[in-house]
Amino acid sequence: MQRIVDVAVSTPDRIGGTGEGPHGGLLLAGVFEEEPPAADAFPAAIADVLRSLGERPGWKGREGQWVEGDTGREDLPRVALRGMGKRDQLHVRKLAKWLGDVANLAALHGVARLVLALPEHALTRGPGAVARIARQLALSRYRFDEFQEKSGEEEETLAAVLLLMPDASAAAGELAAGLEVARATVTTRDLANTPPNVATPEWMAERAEAIAAAHGLEVEVLNQEDLERLGMGGLIAVGQGSRNPPRLVRLVWRGAASPKVALVGKGVTFDTGGISIKPAADMDEMKWDKCGACTVLGLAQAVARLKLPLELSIYTPLAENMPGGASYRPGDIIKMHNGKTVEVLNTDAEGRIILGDAMAWAAEQRPDHLLEYSTLTGACVVALGQTGAGVYTPSDELAQALLGAAEDAGERLWRMPLWPEFKESLKGRHGDIRNVAGRWGGANTAAAFLSHFVGDVASWAHMDIAGPAYIGGEGEGLRGATGYGIALTIEWLRALVGGATRS
Repeated sequence: MQRIVDVAVSTPDRIGGTGEGPHGGLLLAGVFEEEPPAADAFPAAIADVLRSLGERPGWKGREGQWVEGDTGREDLPRVALRGMGKRDQLHVRKLAKWLGDVANLAALHGVARLVLALPEHALTRGPGAVARIARQLALSRYRFDEFQEKSGEEEETLAAVLLLMPDASAAAGELAAGLEVARATVTTRDLANTPPNVATPEWMAERAEAIAAAHGLEVEVLNQEDLERLGMGGLIAVGQGSRNPPRLVRLVWRGAASPKVALVGKGVTFDTGGISIKPAADMDEMKWDKCGACTVLGLAQAVARLKLPLELSIYTPLAENMPGGASYRPGDIIKMHNGKTVEVLNTDAEGRIILGDAMAWAAEQRPDHLLEYSTLTGACVVALGQTGAGVYTPSDELAQALLGAAEDAGERLWRMPLWPEFKESLKGRHGDIRNVAGRWGGANTAAAFLSHFVGDVASWAHMDIAGPAYIGGEGEGLRGATGYGIALTIEWLRALVGGATRS
């Protein structure tokens, strides 16, 4: 079960004859269409082979084109060029796919160690580039095969990549950050991909305790009695139809007294829709309705391992939404932790209900910033597709900071509206608020619902990650959880505490 490819950084002039070569591996250089390979920085023998390959008949550097040659050297026997297409058409998603394709091709051809040189471009040398590229390479061979029978034969696969950069020493810090994000992403993917017969609320709480123990975080797990004592009526209601009772986990990292940041992640370990049951088609994908909780647990790990100087509190409300004799019903009125009452019109709008309790509890601690992550609505996927997430926040400053962090991290994020009409549409008939508000603008009214539970916290944001959090049956790529949101949040947190990569 391979989880991560080892990535290191070096300069091109140290390749060949210095002990930093791949010892039987492959040097691969990316080349833009109609441009020569960037060979000048390499030792003469390597540079000559690169130039010779670039002059071969038919070589244009078109996207996906490949040409390979021998060097006659024992330490670096093969050199290859791979086309990246037109320079002005490269974007962050295309580069990520290119890196993944290169890693897969190297593994397919039995290359254990790859030396990779990328041409100069804003996406290969700009803010956050090293962290982003290192993360994408490190994750390129990820597979979730925990529940598959092993053949006993070890698969030949890519184990290490040496990334060539003009200033390797300056890139070291970014490399380390990128690899920690990759490790946290693996944690998040593994948790999210675990099937619902295993990943119950109790199991998730145990995993959270293990992360806390391994990385020096404080941990508190609220059980049914604790939830009742604290008036967490929303989380209790959603979880009461399941034989697996709900939990609410809080982890705390005390790297500094300030800033104080709270992150909340939706953890519906399986979502049938409850009494308002979902259609059977693709219901298996509802094991990924816990992706928000898995994301913030991964973030707790990354922040602790990076030792970021801030106080970080992580909240994961965990419940299984099942139909049964004890299930909450359409028409029920629930009293939430902050005292508001919620009139239930649809039990499949359960995520916002469990988040309301957790966000209200988090807001009581008076954090400087409160961010929430959830696979909340199909409406957001209709609006933005599976490529990016929607972010809702009343703070222009926080919006710009998160959008900038997402750009540097290579994750798509788009600001969505929090107009007052959405909040007004949720006024209850017999309770304070309703949990749904009709057909139109469902992602927006869901965000408006959450705004009732942020207390006095002015700098708060809701991220609807329903589209990019996992790749389902119709998505492109490896089916499963993606770990979306970890990279952009670490970029934002590092900027917040003065370790920004953005210029």
